[in-house]
Amino acid sequence: MRNVSAQILEMTRRFNPHAKDGKDARDTKDAKPRGSARLLSLRLCREGRFSLRHAAYIVAVAVLLFACPAVQAADDTISIDREAKKIIQVSLTGFSGEVEKVVRFDLEVLGMEISDPGKSDYQVIGNNAGQVEGRLMKGDHLCFNNRYQNASTRGQAHALAQDIVKVIRGTPGIFFSRIVYKDEHEGSAEIGVADFDGYGATLVTHDHALVDGPCWFPGQNKILYSSWRNGAIQIFEQNLGTGDRKVFAANPGANYSPAVSPDGRKVALVLNMRGNPDLYVCDTDGGKPKLIFQQGKDECSSPCWSPDSREICFVLRSGKPALYKISADGGKASRISTAGVGGNLTEPDWSPDGKTIAFTTLGASFSVCIVPAQGGAASVLVEGEDPCWAPNSRTVLFTRRISNSNQHKLLLLDVPTKRVKDVPQILGNCSQPAWAR
Repeated sequence: MRNVSAQILEMTRRFNPHAKDGKDARDTKDAKPRGSARLLSLRLCREGRFSLRHAAYIVAVAVLLFACPAVQAADDTISIDREAKKIIQVSLTGFSGEVEKVVRFDLEVLGMEISDPGKSDYQVIGNNAGQVEGRLMKGDHLCFNNRYQNASTRGQAHALAQDIVKVIRGTPGIFFSRIVYKDEHEGSAEIGVADFDGYGATLVTHDHALVDGPCWFPGQNKILYSSWRNGAIQIFEQNLGTGDRKVFAANPGANYSPAVSPDGRKVALVLNMRGNPDLYVCDTDGGKPKLIFQQGKDECSSPCWSPDSREICFVLRSGKPALYKISADGGKASRISTAGVGGNLTEPDWSPDGKTIAFTTLGASFSVCIVPAQGGAASVLVEGEDPCWAPNSRTVLFTRRISNSNQHKLLLLDVPTKRVKDVPQILGNCSQPAWAR
């Protein structure tokens, strides 16, 4: 079992350096049908997830379209509709090289499987001669026909995949997002950043010191992380664009486990100024921290924020580590029920849609689990640890130990289908990922 500081998994943050590629890459060529016809076409193609508060709307649409998605309402269980869990068969025709590889990888991350045209639910037809062109068909029905430009070949391929995912899964694309992670080697560790698929992986520290728990400032090209580079456990703020960094928190004792609130105004962190790891909150300018929770000698760790920045979920070690949540202003902490999943619970991460908390449990081995944000029946998903949510609240990035070694690798999980893919271009002993959002 790792110690408290090594169990830190921070709230993921968003920064999108490729927004220009994603925004400008698509041009319309015989574009999507206009007006009500366009909306009807997308509805006919879409097989995504729906929230409970949209149940009445879903039923109305289902009656009109003669297809009713299965949505089960329950306050204390996670509801994933049947279509979201379905592995969609998609064929790719006319693409080659990097474009074919990128589109294939992106679609497989979202629980799709590449198959022959005769066996597929959807058909993607196009070419990448000079620029990427692609149309999405569902049988004889045209979902879209787009041309992509003003971006690298890789960027055009990601843009095509995002359009496909938006139609088929009904979720926003994540293919221009970035991740940050911890890269251990030779007794020390550095902070690395990369595209979500591992492309362009780069170390942004070269301190030959121990580091922990990187996290993003939402919507910014900045991160926080804890480091021992100055001989004490301090939290550093680093601008990834300029390389500039400064000490963010250097209070007496250890400073670690930073998590920036989604509204970008506050930072939750763990400090042991009183001789024990307690939960604090400070402003993003690194001002005086406010004690939010402490309970005798019980240890706090791994804070993460609710999407509305009003609550903090954290781990409290009072006997076995368990999940708790508390108002960002302080007060009484309440335990989050994780019925059906025991063991030592650590490393929570709150999904951006607010519905679900992912976490790690240690029983016979490490496992990635999910539970409704209000508590209830929890589910074990896969073997692994360090889960963090993508901006789409569907995909989870996590860590898994490589067999018969102390090395870890990063993997991507499509939660509804439980399909797992390696992040192939990030090599080494990598852990504690955080997704920009």
